[in-house]
Amino acid sequence: MASAMPAWAQSTDKDTTQEAATPTGAVPTTSADETDGKQSKGNEIIVTGSRIKQDPNNSALPLQIITQQEISRNGISSPEQLMMFLTSSSTGADNLASNSDVVTGAARGTNGLSAANLRGQGSGGTLVLLNGRRVAAHGLSGSAVDVNQIPFAAIERVEVLKDGASAIYGTDAVGGVINFITKKDFQGLSLSGFNDITQEGGGNIYRIGGVAGYGDLDEDGFNVMAAVSYQWNKILRGSDRDFVNGNQPNRGLSVDTRGTPIATAFNIGANAFQNPNGTLLGPSALFPTLTITGPNGANLVGGGINPLDVPGGAGCDSVDGGMAYDEQLWNTPGAIYACSWDTGRAAVIQQPIQTLTYYAKATWRVAGDHQIAFELTGSDADSAKSFSNAQLSANTTNLNIAYPRNAITAPTYDAVVNSLRAAITNPTELANFNARAAANLPISYRWRCIPCGPREYRTNTQTYRAALSAEGPLWTGWDYRAGASYARSESSSILGSGYYYRGTNTNGSYDVNAPQVAGAPAGYRGLVGVMNSGLINPFSITQTDAGLAALQSVSAYGATLYGGRYEVKQADASISGPLFGIWGGDVQLAAGVDYRRETYEFNGSAAAAAAAPVIFLAAFDNVNALTQKHRDVKAAYAELLVPLFKGFELTLAGRIDDYTGFGSTKNPKISFKYRPIDQIMFRGSYNTSFRVPTFNQIYNGITESPYAGSDIADPVACPGGVPTSAFGSGQPCAQIRPNVWTGGTPGLRPETAKQFNVGVVLQPVKNVTLSVDWWSIAVDNTIQSLTLRQLVDNASLFQDRFVRDGAGIVQVIDDRWINAGSRRTQGMEFTARVSQEALGGRFSGGLDGSLLLKKREKLTPTSAYGPSLIGVFSYAGDLGIKWKHNAFVSWSNDDWAFSFSQIFREGFKNGALPGIAAGTVTRPDYNVRTDDYIIYNASISYVGLAPGYKLTLGVKNLFNTDPPFTITYDGNSGAGSSWDPRVADPRGRSFTIAAEVKF
Repeated sequence: MASAMPAWAQSTDKDTTQEAATPTGAVPTTSADETDGKQSKGNEIIVTGSRIKQDPNNSALPLQIITQQEISRNGISSPEQLMMFLTSSSTGADNLASNSDVVTGAARGTNGLSAANLRGQGSGGTLVLLNGRRVAAHGLSGSAVDVNQIPFAAIERVEVLKDGASAIYGTDAVGGVINFITKKDFQGLSLSGFNDITQEGGGNIYRIGGVAGYGDLDEDGFNVMAAVSYQWNKILRGSDRDFVNGNQPNRGLSVDTRGTPIATAFNIGANAFQNPNGTLLGPSALFPTLTITGPNGANLVGGGINPLDVPGGAGCDSVDGGMAYDEQLWNTPGAIYACSWDTGRAAVIQQPIQTLTYYAKATWRVAGDHQIAFELTGSDADSAKSFSNAQLSANTTNLNIAYPRNAITAPTYDAVVNSLRAAITNPTELANFNARAAANLPISYRWRCIPCGPREYRTNTQTYRAALSAEGPLWTGWDYRAGASYARSESSSILGSGYYYRGTNTNGSYDVNAPQVAGAPAGYRGLVGVMNSGLINPFSITQTDAGLAALQSVSAYGATLYGGRYEVKQADASISGPLFGIWGGDVQLAAGVDYRRETYEFNGSAAAAAAAPVIFLAAFDNVNALTQKHRDVKAAYAELLVPLFKGFELTLAGRIDDYTGFGSTKNPKISFKYRPIDQIMFRGSYNTSFRVPTFNQIYNGITESPYAGSDIADPVACPGGVPTSAFGSGQPCAQIRPNVWTGGTPGLRPETAKQFNVGVVLQPVKNVTLSVDWWSIAVDNTIQSLTLRQLVDNASLFQDRFVRDGAGIVQVIDDRWINAGSRRTQGMEFTARVSQEALGGRFSGGLDGSLLLKKREKLTPTSAYGPSLIGVFSYAGDLGIKWKHNAFVSWSNDDWAFSFSQIFREGFKNGALPGIAAGTVTRPDYNVRTDDYIIYNASISYVGLAPGYKLTLGVKNLFNTDPPFTITYDGNSGAGSSWDPRVADPRGRSFTIAAEVKF
């Protein structure tokens, strides 16, 4: 295993420790707690979600502890993989695979970010702690913690609290809390190496690490330790896996792009600066408006004509990734002779990322049992977010590009003109076309710029955290804890390949600040100048050296995109101990105070300034630039445990927070546990939680982006908002393509939540534990950036979000953050653990399962709740999978350990493209529901080589199961394909080797 486990000679939990049949899944501790305090009363320690010492295996809290045994058994190599493994973790777009393609609006700034998301409440509703204290949110997003900054090599265990905890921790603890616990009092040296190699190539994962420690707290009075780990994930492209295939029309999937490696000709008009006489297919003052009537009666000039797809053409599939445009699925009859291209093949389905994490801690025991500790941790990560090559879609203003006829281009120009004639059967239309061709009008087009290379953002994120803490006894039975820390996350993104200076101003004139095109006439600038010079041939796969040099001369490689910094300064102090005895035992109290200052700043790029040349398609966010903003949080809390009678404990907790800009909020919690007999324990809780808006959600400016999809219609003119005719056709249900506003909204208020949890733990015999918990989370005043489909489907509730012109035509859809309605989520979680000695060792088995019972939303306080979202596909956000589980069986003795595990994720209602959604198209192989995703893992470990050595071999995805076919392609962003990264691992079967040596 890549992350070192406790040294054998000094650890209390040796590597051969058996799986524990306990309510938490944790091995019971019998020595000093490895995190926050000294052991008291046997197994009682401070656990996540409480400030009062208690036995984690006899707690009222639904707490799951992930041990190194479980991490090793499943070949988990990073915190991100751990988050996807947890059954209590939501199926959201919180991993690097989900965020590796084109994203829009609120999803920007996720470069290199992996987040935690419990019980479907979003990454902003899950609190991430390191040794019980907060870390900084990701420097770009400013909203969620990047879990991969956690020093995994130093982790002893991970505590997952599946309950609201605002009464203890304040904001964000809505879905739960994930607390990463580091080793303590570590002595010796541990070195480790890990690799995870895929059978089909691509996406390999490697890690090396080490932990060193010196000094025994009990004997020497001090301990110093340090850990370092370096992990690198190799790139995996969509083209590396056969299941990534957007060209499956019989199954209802085809890609909505007519920007193809061999360009598709379009009818773009004239521009005073570029192509002033018009283009071959476009409207022109010199010739009558061109019509080309297709065999289905549609006018083809607006739908695009590709030379490959006309009668007698080579066929769209003659180009790698090419396909005939499916005009029926996309309700675009004018595109009958257009081609499309599988963008999913060009996307990266595992981001390449290299991460260095480090951790150091020094602990001193002073004046008896008092401890002072100083802790440093940090990370340095480089990621490359890469997606499909740029599509150049000519327009009449700033991108009026067209292929000219000149001495260089004449052979290609004439060949394209001749091929387009094959699409024209009407003599009058042909005569009009021939007159245009005779005038050598340039050919306007949409083109996928393969020679440009894939678009790429390169992001560096550095985190740093320093903490000073003290703890110890006050008087009999009473302890104190105090600490202060500073945490920072700083990120910056630059442009990699695939980005070029546009070369024009907004009116289409050449921008004198943009680079001159190498090899072109004077004044030809930027990408527009390259294309209009004819040096690049959009109707060919191959390009000349002169053409490639022209592209290189206008490259924006290395330009700064944006950057951000998030800082957290905090201080806390608490005391705990018994107040007095009553008939059930000692009444115990914990009380404390917190102070925290959070600071965030976001800077855009000088490249996006008004006087700077525009970089084509770069998502500059200067409108979102924030000077340093901060908020102060002052809080006080108390927790009271009352043992009313034998076996029954009642815990009351409350916290008051005062937030800059939001005022005060109070959040109580009440929980109980009742063990009438040793074999059964009942537990339950009720609490309230809250989540304040992020800085971005409040302060971001308005970003206006054109909508490029083909899947929405005006919901007033066309009830239901599903288009059945093409854009610009004039029909009531025609496609609309308004601009979309995204950004912050001043005046947002916090979300508020109420949570219930009731459960039972059964331990009928030794080494057998069964538990079930029912939970409910009711969130009001939800902070949302609604999907366009939600807005269209509920247009009567959000009329002000549709900005119309004087004729009533939708010009803009306002999709900024709002406090919108309520969310209701309920579920049940199941745990089983069993172990039995047999065959010279011990068999262990277990299951963790999650059943989703309710997932509904209403979008305004007065509207009704919508239909159930359980098992219903969505392009963004959390996917409400009804049932998922992890199950395992293992056998081990002093030298060997074998394990076999299953990961199960239930299928769900598939996505549907507009033709199928509208009911105008049926396809024979369209599957209404996706298949279940089921994979198996196996591993074998051996520690008998020599003292201190351990070797583990494993196979992940034993039967090489592909992700289930899912229609995830989004016509607006061009992202997605034929699988869902929220559910499945795209890497396929892989082989793991972990070696570890301890001294």
